[in-house]
Amino acid sequence: MTVLTLEEILFSFLAATIRLATPILFAGIGEIFAERSGVLNLGIEGIMLMGALSGLTGIYFTNNVGIGIILGITVGALMGLLMAILSVTLRVNQVLAGLSIFYLGLGLSSFIWTLLPVMRVAPLAPTIIPFLSQIPVVGPVLFQQNFMVYLALISIPISGLILYRTTFGLKISAVGENPKAADTVGINVNRVRYLCVIIGGMLAGIAGAYLTIGWVGGFTHNMVGGGGFIAVAIVYFGKWSPYRTLAGALLFGGAFAFQIRLQAMGVEFPYEFLLMLPYILTLVFLIVMGRKVRGPASLSLPFERGER
Repeated sequence: MTVLTLEEILFSFLAATIRLATPILFAGIGEIFAERSGVLNLGIEGIMLMGALSGLTGIYFTNNVGIGIILGITVGALMGLLMAILSVTLRVNQVLAGLSIFYLGLGLSSFIWTLLPVMRVAPLAPTIIPFLSQIPVVGPVLFQQNFMVYLALISIPISGLILYRTTFGLKISAVGENPKAADTVGINVNRVRYLCVIIGGMLAGIAGAYLTIGWVGGFTHNMVGGGGFIAVAIVYFGKWSPYRTLAGALLFGGAFAFQIRLQAMGVEFPYEFLLMLPYILTLVFLIVMGRKVRGPASLSLPFERGER
């Protein structure tokens, strides 16, 4: 029996924290785009489920990781498009529209899953980055992950650059804060919101694909397990900033990693409480932060050109 040192246990925990934070981070970054444009998408969970099943189906039948990821992103984009049609064009209540997308994804993914053969694939192997992986402490934790984890981490500075340093990012902020004023200066409010909700759907799709392709290697009913709603919470926690959202994702990834390791170690503790830990943490943060956080002024408010 191999006995791990305290250092090895710590490195393993930190590496697992990053892996478990990855799907939440992907989905959270996507939700930032949607919410900063004024659209609250509570359907992330359902989109992640469809992305998970689509990604697994793609790699299972083609044996090509790229096709699996592309399929997950494509299905996520289509569900994001549906959310945009409901919330932007039809101006349906965004909470109800998002919940409809969630239940659609939950039911449809489970139904399609029953029609398919039992699908199992080998999760992505770590991509060891030469030299960087040898850096003490940081190397084993950050640079011995699979490439989808690296994509999630790279998405942070890229999304920050888009949101804060580009004309498109300024348009997103303008539309989210005051769509009427944005419309008067020639910004196509509906187009910006459509793009942002679809981008959010794409990132939620790849978040789901990560679960099946990059981590579990299979699909089960409702396997996201509330991760999509936690992604919405970390956007709130992160004050709609990609960098702060990363901190929130790591915090919840650590909570998931902690409860998994306690169960694996056989600690005498009710496992039901351990399973609740990440969600209890969500409630605590929402209660503590309360109304201290101010989101985009037009978040969840429909817009119709010509209205006063």
